[in-house]
Amino acid sequence: MDSYVQLAKQSIESWVRNGEKITLPKDLPKETLEEEAGTFVSIHKGDELRGCIGTFLPTQDSIAKEIVENAISACSHDPRFSPIRTEELANLEIKVDILSEPEPINSPGAIDPKVHGVIVKSKDGRCGLLLPDLPGIESSLEQIAIAKEKAGISPKEKAYLFRFTVDRHE
Repeated sequence: MDSYVQLAKQSIESWVRNGEKITLPKDLPKETLEEEAGTFVSIHKGDELRGCIGTFLPTQDSIAKEIVENAISACSHDPRFSPIRTEELANLEIKVDILSEPEPINSPGAIDPKVHGVIVKSKDGRCGLLLPDLPGIESSLEQIAIAKEKAGISPKEKAYLFRFTVDRHE
């Protein structure tokens, strides 16, 4: 199992079973402990999403710590879902996305939804994000519309656009 996914899995299991944050393993890749990046942790049970929380900019001093925090939030604080239960742990699939730094863009044409995630931001600061390469999302306009909906930005309201790429770990 990929070390990023393993870290998220251990974090989720420790939190769900014991309510405790794990101590970072000593054998993590060097860049995981030394570099910073936004991360998303997505939890699926079969074809159903069970939690997805992340940060598009780093909030911790390492990718490893970012993964731990987002894994805990995804399994216990995603407002769309009830917290993960112990009996579900064996049936979960976990993905970890490491995000590139978002870059501003001027048009939807600068986004390939299979390659780029999108961030929309309103003038008053409401913000929504959609990861790239999601099933059923075929166009940048569809991707932007969903991100706007998540942010509570009306379809006709102007939004600033940003794109990013991910390094996906499954």
